[in-house]
Amino acid sequence: MVAMDNGVRVADGVRLHVEVDGPGDVPVTVVLAHGWTLDSRSWGPVATRLTAGGAGPRVVRYDHRGHGRSDAVDPASMTLEQLADDLAELIDQIAPDGPLVLGGHSMGGMTLMALAERHPDLVARRVCGVALVATASGGTTEGFLGLAPAPLAAVQRAEARLYGSRWWARRQMLSRRPGLLHPGMRWLLLGPGADREALRITAQCVAGCRPATLSGFRPTLEAHERDAALAVFAEIPTVVLAGSRDRLTPVRASRRIAAALPTASLTIFPEAGHMLPVERPAGVGARLEVLVRTATVSAAR
Repeated sequence: MVAMDNGVRVADGVRLHVEVDGPGDVPVTVVLAHGWTLDSRSWGPVATRLTAGGAGPRVVRYDHRGHGRSDAVDPASMTLEQLADDLAELIDQIAPDGPLVLGGHSMGGMTLMALAERHPDLVARRVCGVALVATASGGTTEGFLGLAPAPLAAVQRAEARLYGSRWWARRQMLSRRPGLLHPGMRWLLLGPGADREALRITAQCVAGCRPATLSGFRPTLEAHERDAALAVFAEIPTVVLAGSRDRLTPVRASRRIAAALPTASLTIFPEAGHMLPVERPAGVGARLEVLVRTATVSAAR
């Protein structure tokens, strides 16, 4: 696997960290968008599978603004609309030609929906496959973590106090010791059978997240309602993937997407949590490979 950093600077001057894996002389490019508080490392196991042996498609992974090795940004630009515009610019600079397969995990999936809403012509012209992984088209505050309204309100008040504290504002990362997050990550984000590598990647990504990024993106995720935008994917091969033990975007969120986009196929991975790209890289990768083959055949016509 060949990997190289091709940082992209978007219209407002923000630099996005980008990694390109695999051969450069293939017709199909896969672009993978990660979830909230994560970074491009969370798609690493899937990218490795897709480019194994030097074959396969060209795979582009990147860090959303404010995440990972991309630039820190003002909370005013921490919106799904801005992430969609960033993705459109990234595609224009990194993959200006040829068919695309887009994969979005969690907030990354929401970014793909916002892309469809804001850049439908780009999607119609270029996109030949879509994978919506452990994500939601709306209703993100409904039954959050299975909490009843009263406990949920208490959690939200505590979060507001934390986000407004000096401690929160001055920290550059959530934790310098990812191991301390292991118990919480295993409960919140992973299924019971997740292996050590899945836990390691998850904890490292979250530990390295800027606190301002965590709190800054929360409002746009809560406001996300894009069932209507899914219609843009109606003529594009689309897979919806869910983990049966996902606490953040439970199976009902994926069923809602499937109901709004009946042309899509829905797969539920038993005993998997929210982190499907690291928990089930073989299963996620296999479904992306099918989309790539379909896009390759389409490009050859």
